[in-house]
Amino acid sequence: MSAHTVTASPAETCASGRAARELGLKRGELDLAARLGRIRTVPDEGGGGRRVPRAELDRLRAEPGFPEALRESVRTVGTREAAELMEVAPTRFTRFARAGLVVPVAFYLNRYRAVVWRYLADELREFAAAPEHARLLHGPAPETLRGHLAAGLDLRARNWRGRHLGFLLRQAEDPWQRAGALAALLDPAHIAQVVTDPYERAHLGRFRPPPPGHGAPGSPAALLAERIATADDPDEIAWLRSDLAQALAEAREERPGRGG
Repeated sequence: MSAHTVTASPAETCASGRAARELGLKRGELDLAARLGRIRTVPDEGGGGRRVPRAELDRLRAEPGFPEALRESVRTVGTREAAELMEVAPTRFTRFARAGLVVPVAFYLNRYRAVVWRYLADELREFAAAPEHARLLHGPAPETLRGHLAAGLDLRARNWRGRHLGFLLRQAEDPWQRAGALAALLDPAHIAQVVTDPYERAHLGRFRPPPPGHGAPGSPAALLAERIATADDPDEIAWLRSDLAQALAEAREERPGRGG
């Protein structure tokens, strides 16, 4: 364990399931709130995952509007309900999402293994209420935007990855975990080009979080989820590689990874 890792004893914290019950949330809602940085979690000193400090539960219960406001802050909607919230047609909302004007916060795979994106209701309301978006909502789409969409632009997966990386970096407790978070979005070939020492690469792999679980390992659903979680845009890959190289330099200064 790193000297920088902060843990809390079970007496000062509670497991995620119990924390969700005490806050009036479903387990998935608590997990999402933690991913968004709205609920602070800490590592379990016994290695059992993340726990919620009792002080954090007290803080959240003291917030105005609890528990309804907390539940609403993590409410997600799919395309149809999102379009209704913004008072636009579902096809127009989908164009907004593909263009990156609204950013998905989660996804799941339906029984046909089609990707279903989810969006924060709060963010959609804020977007719709902004005066500068009135023409986008109710007028013709700008010509540049129409051109990009006609050419196949779809930023939903990339923007989701950006949010996912933010979550992984918030949970990183030391430089090696930060490097692992960046590596989580790169395929093994790109990682090997940045981390040429196989021993160091194996060490980094210990800190590389797996992709979000969807289906049994190796199943078509799991492979699709892994593909969504892996950067595929050249400039996205370039900056991830650059950031990974920098994070590795910082991690090596703290403790070498060779032979780890």
